[in-house]
Amino acid sequence: MQSEALVDLVQKVLARAPEWVRSDLSARDPSIRQRAEETLAAMISAALAIK
Repeated sequence: MQSEALVDLVQKVLARAPEWVRSDLSARDPSIRQRAEETLAAMISAALAIK
């Protein structure tokens, strides 16, 4: 996948991320932040698998 296409794909995933993921990414609690990071990683991975 071209770099530009990859950036576009990730931007689209981020735009669709639920609000709780967005807010939890900046949480002070490491376990909350980790859950959001894992969720976002799964969303990106799923989008890559489709391409």
